[in-house]
Amino acid sequence: MSVNIMQQQLLTMLQMQDDMNTKVHPQWREQGFSWHRAMWVELAEMLDHYGWKWWKHQEPDIEQVHLELIDIFHFGLSARLVSGQDVADIAADIEKELSKPLTQPTFAETIETMVSNTLANKGFDVNTFAGLMQQTDLSFDELFRHYVGKNVLNFFRQDHGYKTGEYIKIWNGKEDNEVLMDVLRSTDASSANFKELVYNGLKSAYPA
Repeated sequence: MSVNIMQQQLLTMLQMQDDMNTKVHPQWREQGFSWHRAMWVELAEMLDHYGWKWWKHQEPDIEQVHLELIDIFHFGLSARLVSGQDVADIAADIEKELSKPLTQPTFAETIETMVSNTLANKGFDVNTFAGLMQQTDLSFDELFRHYVGKNVLNFFRQDHGYKTGEYIKIWNGKEDNEVLMDVLRSTDASSANFKELVYNGLKSAYPA
């Protein structure tokens, strides 16, 4: 089976998610973690960032909404990996489902649909997730960049003494998150070794 760029990027994220979960618990698949619960809680938090309270003025915080979507994607990939399905098949399925977004008339109603489906099926409703991406203009390329970036930065911090307090958070006047954004903007996300390029970009910018 030939693998296109999107499937390759999904495979990269699935592998990274497995690596991250394994760091938390080597036998994470057997622990019965409630990935669906993590998703619906994040969905509720995302609605707060978007705004729904009629009794006070609220502007949607789209940047925070996008960060919540990326967090939900972490949990969603974990839910799919637990199934035991072949990773290449998971990537192919997610690609197909992302291409068929389901939306409701409002963003809040789309969130509620995904919460309802998540609770009913205890799984990752990718079609409605794609609808939420569509309604907030989050492209797959941005999802991939930020997903990989967040994971690589977490690994980078751990490799450079985050737990022992030796890690430097401010790099030449910039927070590490800001440096990460600079690295992501200047790195080709279609490269097969994108995550290594991002890690090396951080390494070359790190002041220690």
